[in-house]
Amino acid sequence: MSLIPSFDREVSRAGPQAPAGVPADVERAAVDRARTGDQQALADLYDWYMPRVYRYALARIGNIAEAEDLTEEVFLKMLGAIGDFRWKDVPFSSWIFRIAHNHVATHFRRTAQRGGPTSEIPEELIDARGDFAAAVEERVTLQEVQRAAALLPDAQREVIALRFAVGLSISDTAKVLGKREGNIKALQHKAVGKLQKMLIPDGSGADAVSRP
Repeated sequence: MSLIPSFDREVSRAGPQAPAGVPADVERAAVDRARTGDQQALADLYDWYMPRVYRYALARIGNIAEAEDLTEEVFLKMLGAIGDFRWKDVPFSSWIFRIAHNHVATHFRRTAQRGGPTSEIPEELIDARGDFAAAVEERVTLQEVQRAAALLPDAQREVIALRFAVGLSISDTAKVLGKREGNIKALQHKAVGKLQKMLIPDGSGADAVSRP
């Protein structure tokens, strides 16, 4: 059984909150079986987490083909390392996205060496479900949000991608990046504040775009 199914099929049914509806005990049992090499459990983890990893990669890189390649690399890395995963360290979701974070960092180092362009957050990944997009919808276009986000410092863009494109909590984002929750909140606050200044110069709706 292939563990790398079609991106078209998988992403078409992806939601920002996947794996929504998967109870914690079911996920834990799947992870424990996957650690022993159970193929169905590995496939289940792929189905649950690939859409979120793909959203994160696309939000950070801004290139569909490269995001697909990175997603496959993350899961190949997961296949080779899951036997070493321990629940006492971090939640499984944080462990997966730490791998993805490291792969994105490697991608940017290689791109910089080649003199390639920096990434942007694609407009389709701006989270239209939340107040973040709603606060600017009537004043600016999503293309302007995309261009403004590209001007943020990398640490702030990383937090925006994990929080708004993927939907990770403050706690899980902190675990992925190896930072304190207070630092994540501060980075998010600064990022949202800068986007407000770029997109809504008079500061209207400032409170609306903050996300707890």
